[in-house]
Amino acid sequence: MDLKRYNIRVYGLLINEKNEVLLSKEFRFGKRFVKFPGGGHKLGEGIVDGLKREFREELGIEIQSAKHFYTTDFFQVSAFATDEQLISVYYQVSSNQAESIRENQESLDIDEGDEHTFLWKSVANLSAEDVTYPIDKLVVKMMKETI
Repeated sequence: MDLKRYNIRVYGLLINEKNEVLLSKEFRFGKRFVKFPGGGHKLGEGIVDGLKREFREELGIEIQSAKHFYTTDFFQVSAFATDEQLISVYYQVSSNQAESIRENQESLDIDEGDEHTFLWKSVANLSAEDVTYPIDKLVVKMMKETI
């Protein structure tokens, strides 16, 4: 394996008044997957600033608070680039605009040819099988124990 760089991702665990967590359902690079909302950190921005930017770009909402939940503490290769080591940072976030997010709402920031919608899933019924990637699966298990 010839790793060339780190890929830092930041994700938000947004839970609404019905105790449902927001999930992102996407089709990109020929793959279908479900993950938590968020995305890539950009050089020159803070981690939380990147998370807030992602929520603005994709959902048009503002994040009021972000409490660190988990950072990847094991080796993980990116699912999209085998020469990148993935580091994911998760925050439990709140937004006074969470209730405005509709089931199957399309992302405001869709690349041409991509599909990207959002769905709410009851935290009580959430399981590791509801998300695609190994780090997200671990985060689901941690959520079930702590939230």
